[in-house]
Amino acid sequence: MNSYVKTLIIILICLAIMIPLASSSPDGLEMVIENLDVDESKSPTKSLMSNYTIPIVENEYFSTLIAGVAGVFLVLGAALVLGKSMTKSAEQ
Repeated sequence: MNSYVKTLIIILICLAIMIPLASSSPDGLEMVIENLDVDESKSPTKSLMSNYTIPIVENEYFSTLIAGVAGVFLVLGAALVLGKSMTKSAEQ
């Protein structure tokens, strides 16, 4: 089996195990919002994965799992594109 496929399977297994263990405490930005009594519903922007969930998925666990998997692959994809572009410019 390709090493990339093995790595992706390991990432998915780790996410499936670790997501239920994630802290329900607010992160730094959410804590500031709570301390300043800012109304989040009046936010000028809308997020696809607000509060690390997918709004169209009813089950909280699967919603968080899908958002986590999507986030991991978006960051890995961005890092891959950035890395490829940096190595091409360094070779020239």
